Amino acid sequence: MREDALTDEALVDAARDGSEDAFRVLVDRYEGRVASVAIRMLGQTPEAEDVGQETFIRFYRGMRGFRGQASVGTYLTRIAINLSLNEIKKRRRRSIFIPFTPVGKENDGPDQEFEDPRASAEYDDTPDRVRKALNQLKPEFRSVIVLRLMEGYSTKETAEILGLPVGTVLSRLRRSQEKLKRILISHRELVHETI
Repeated sequence: MREDALTDEALVDAARDGSEDAFRVLVDRYEGRVASVAIRMLGQTPEAEDVGQETFIRFYRGMRGFRGQASVGTYLTRIAINLSLNEIKKRRRRSIFIPFTPVGKENDGPDQEFEDPRASAEYDDTPDRVRKALNQLKPEFRSVIVLRLMEGYSTKETAEILGLPVGTVLSRLRRSQEKLKRILISHRELVHETI
């Protein structure tokens, strides 16, 4: 039987026994999901790519301890979320020490002109606006929105991934939706005021 036709459990067993091909099939099956979570938590950044790679490295190293209590996809998502939350904490610590340098002023040269991307006919700011609004949420709220509404996990699965009671997930989901709505409405009003 081809390895890509095997169940996740059979692939994990084969990978534990040293099959690199079995592990590669698992990576192929879940790299899109892991990348989606990392990008939605961290944006399209090198850190999101690092989180994706580190997720599979940690899974490989800890495979002997994987008990199968959660599905492979849920387990990998949990690793990716935790690594993303750790990266957000690191960003906050780094931002305290990084001095602000205005764009175009790095070399003390003449002011540079930058084209406004909104001038393009193809520009659609809706996904960009949602991403920016999502990034304004605290990580504990962002993670609930990403898992429950964007990745399509059930409330129970989201609670399992985050290690939270279902009631806490429901509460955070409600609060995060309200915050997201306020951010998007205030941004739309600001845009209309400046036009």
